[in-house]
Order: sequence, then C-alpha cells, then structure tokens
Amino acid sequence: MPTIREELEARERQMLAPQASHSAETRGRERPEREDPIRPAFQRDRDRIVHSKAFRRLKHKTQVFFAPTGDHYRTRLTHTLEVSQIARTISKVLRLHEELTEAIALGHDLGHTPFGHAGERVLNDLIPGGFNHYEQSLRIIDVLENDRRGLNLTWEVRDGIARHSKGKQGMPVGADSAHRAATLEGQVARVADIIAYVNHDIDDATRAGILRESDLPAGAVEVVGRTASERIGHMVTDVVIETLEGRLAEIRMSESTLRAVLELRDFLFGAVYENAVATAEFKKATGILGGLWEKVRQQPDDFLDARTIETEGLDAAARDFLAGMTDRFAVALFERLFIPAPWVETRRAD
Repeated sequence: MPTIREELEARERQMLAPQASHSAETRGRERPEREDPIRPAFQRDRDRIVHSKAFRRLKHKTQVFFAPTGDHYRTRLTHTLEVSQIARTISKVLRLHEELTEAIALGHDLGHTPFGHAGERVLNDLIPGGFNHYEQSLRIIDVLENDRRGLNLTWEVRDGIARHSKGKQGMPVGADSAHRAATLEGQVARVADIIAYVNHDIDDATRAGILRESDLPAGAVEVVGRTASERIGHMVTDVVIETLEGRLAEIRMSESTLRAVLELRDFLFGAVYENAVATAEFKKATGILGGLWEKVRQQPDDFLDARTIETEGLDAAARDFLAGMTDRFAVALFERLFIPAPWVETRRAD
C-alpha cells in the first residue's frame, strides 16, 4: 500500500506541467536520508528552512533603511515573504512545483549580512577572497545550521539559491546558463525577487520621504503602472503570459516589461540605494563591522567557533560570526566591546 508521500508524489505527476520539477525525481541530497512517510522532498526542505535559526534572524536584518522607527518598513524577513508570495503565484499558474519555488524563495537571503547591502560591501572588503551573500546562504544550509550538520537540502533547492542573485547589472530573466537556475522553479524565484524589491523599496523610500511617486521614470511607469499593486500585477501577468507563449522553455518577460523593470532598478540604485541621505547611517556600519572583525579575531576563544578555526582558519570563522549577526546584535556587541561603561560606585560596609 502506498504511503501518503507516495500518493502526493503521484498527484504531482498528474497535475504539474511536464516541464515542472517533481519531488520523486529530485537529484537528491548530499547525505542520503530515509524518506518521510508524509512529506515529499521539497516540502521537507521548505519546512527545514522555516524552522532554521538563520530564517528567524532575518526579522532583525535591514532591507534598505537601517533600524527604522516606523512599523511598516520592510525587513529582510518581510522581503523574503513577499518574494515567496509572488513566486508561488507565478508557479501556481504555470503548474510548476509551488513548494520547491517557495523553499528557494524562503532560503535565498539566509546569508545576508547585518546592515543590508552596505554590510555586504564591508565584509567583501574585509574578508580575503571577498564575500557574497548567496554563497553564505549555501554555507548556512550546508554547514552552519543544525549544530554544523547543515539542513541537507535537495540539489534543486540549493541550485536555486545559488543562482538567484543578480547584482546591480544581472538579468532577472534570460541569463546565460551559468547564471540561471537549472529548474524553472529556481528561475521563478529569481524573477520574483526583483519584482518584490523594486516595488517594495519604492514604497519604503516614498514612506521615508526619499522619493515621491512623481520622481519615478515616466517611461517605465507608463508600461508597468503607477501604483505598487498595478506594477506587481503587470509584471506577474507578463511573466506568466510570456512563459506560456514560450512553452515553458524558460521563464520569460516581454522586452518592454523587462526594460521597464531594469529602468526602475537603475533608478533605485541612484535615488535610494546609493543616496547620501538614505545611506548616511550605513557609513557607521563600516566602523562597526570593521571594529568587530578585528576584535573577534584577537579574541577567537570568546567569540568564534573552534571547529571552523581548526578546519578552515580564523578568517572563515570570523566571516561566519559577523555575517550571521542581526543589526541590533552587531550594534550591542560593538557597544559592549568599544564603548566604556559608566563606573558604578561601590561602598564597603564599615
């Protein structure tokens, strides 16, 4: 008699598009495991990411604005959830594997540093060989989580996480095979990432007074819409229609929509991500992370993982420690290590 998991896997074969990934056909895990009696492989991966410590830390990591006082600004966690929602919407319409898409989306930013992209630039300068958050995301799921046993995720999830990043010039769709996920679900997560951040970063920057809606590039707005809701709806619909017309050979966007998305991204880099007012506090992050980098390497026994030092060296251990910090943890540790505490007078009893 088939297990519940096997019945769900059979349902996938009946309901999903022929080009979709299937749980029963995964390329597997680095360490073989006994199958779960209920949950297929990609659902287990999704669950492992949600229950990881690195995922919980995302709620206290910066998206764009450092430690905002308003309750409605995005954090790295809310960004991740918005990416996941958009990715699942696209996957559902295309009859792709929603839980694989969701697992990739939920895990794509686990390796992000404190202080957003500014923190990533600081660590890239500090660490010999540089730093990339997507490489650190893989390190978290392969090594650091679960008391250094890792999460042992499937090849498909790991591939999607490794190839989600686009940087300042990368293409959200149509990238060459070396930079494109092997699964359509991984490609969906990649395009959902830019759809999410382009729109919610405009929303946050407007709320912060850095932008006005009238500042947005008129040509791009004319194509994709004037409100965040209109823009997201247009971009998602465009991806679905273009991909279906291409018979799911790859995830696609029309030329006009892709051009508008890239124009909005370029605009955000100049107006928000590299804006002197918006990034003023991040200059302090350079001093904080730089100071912590030196201090923890001077006192490794107090802060760093001895197993990492022994097997990979001091720099690797310091990288893992700093990259894993939340914004508030980094600030609090810096204050403890570098800011003198006020003297509290003690009196002897006579």
